[in-house]
Amino acid sequence: MAGFWGRCKREQEELAAQDADLARRAERALVAADERIRTTSDELAFAQAELGDSLTSDLKAALGAVRTHLGEAFQLHQLNHDEIPDTLEELRTRNARIAQLCDWAEDLLDEKTAVLADNVAKVRRAPEVIAQVRRDAEELTTRIPQARTTIERLTGRYAESAMRRIAASADEAEQLIAFALHGADVCERRRTAHRNDEANLALETATEAVRRTTSILDTVEDFEIEALRAESTLADVVADSRGDIVAARSAPQTPEVVAAAAQLEQALNALAPAGVHNDPFAELTQLRTANSALDSAIDKAQYRAQHPLPSLDQVQHSLDDADRQLGVARSLISGHRGWIGADARTRLAEAERLRVDVPGMLPSEDTRELALSSSRRVAQLASEALQLAQHDIDSSRPQNQGWGGDGWGGGGRRGGGGDIVSGVLGGLVIGSILDGIFD
Repeated sequence: MAGFWGRCKREQEELAAQDADLARRAERALVAADERIRTTSDELAFAQAELGDSLTSDLKAALGAVRTHLGEAFQLHQLNHDEIPDTLEELRTRNARIAQLCDWAEDLLDEKTAVLADNVAKVRRAPEVIAQVRRDAEELTTRIPQARTTIERLTGRYAESAMRRIAASADEAEQLIAFALHGADVCERRRTAHRNDEANLALETATEAVRRTTSILDTVEDFEIEALRAESTLADVVADSRGDIVAARSAPQTPEVVAAAAQLEQALNALAPAGVHNDPFAELTQLRTANSALDSAIDKAQYRAQHPLPSLDQVQHSLDDADRQLGVARSLISGHRGWIGADARTRLAEAERLRVDVPGMLPSEDTRELALSSSRRVAQLASEALQLAQHDIDSSRPQNQGWGGDGWGGGGRRGGGGDIVSGVLGGLVIGSILDGIFD
């Protein structure tokens, strides 16, 4: 008994220590949140003077929400220290709510002040960024004549369809550079007018225009290398395709193989002759597509040659055998409902569900093999259901109770159980033999 009271005392002391710690935490959080509101208000005042009202509106709204909810926290704190006595549960609930409100206020102000700091950094770095935009625009302008020369040289080598990717790149780069310089000028004017949100927007569009110009000019320079690589790859693919056409003649001549070989040969004949402007990218894509189609057709034909497609008669014969076994299992299980366990009924249900899907597989040659395997699976499940059901019946029958000789209580019972399975299997065997004779 002493151990029980000692344990209760320790638990009470631990709970009292936790309540005291929660109360101290709530008071510290309330003081910190109040100080955070004061410092954030000062930051907001300075930010409004530098950025204006539009870029500081989010922080202002967050600060108002925090003041509103912290008012509730101060009221709860006052209730904890008034003259009305409170229960421990009430004190615990109020302190937890105070800590929750203070944590929410700190997180919200952290999020909004981080966004404000980013805006302040952008505004303060704006002159540096504007200068960098103008330097980049000047450097990119010197690359435009080289890009025009490259485009003119490649136009004399490749077809119009290939050059469509870079034909207007130089003109587009000039327009983007002009747009970037215009955005920098707008940014400066808006900064002078203390419209920093519009200044930031103009500066972002200017930097994006510079980035796009750099990407466009790099694409012009890379196009020549990509075209040379495509031409080299095209020569290898042409040689490989001609070899595939020769190999296709020794493959099984199914309609798919013949059609795919004809398409590949047509793609080879459609290649631009020597001395004519070509599009190596489009030609390479066409050849690869035709080559892949021929490889797939050959693989399918070779597989079919090694694994002949079963005939409809074979599938139907297998399905008839499955139906017979399914009928026998269904009859046995339905005739002994109270004796059959879950395993046998599950096998039967699975077999019946799979049997429903088989007829839809017969018309298509692509699913005829699946139909054959499914019908065999139905037969297997039905056989398993029959064996499990017979085992359940044998287990449920009364054992030898001395009602008679071996004809009933001994061998008679075992013989009766075996007679069902042997009779069923014998009927199936006889049915199969008769089917073979009449077929």
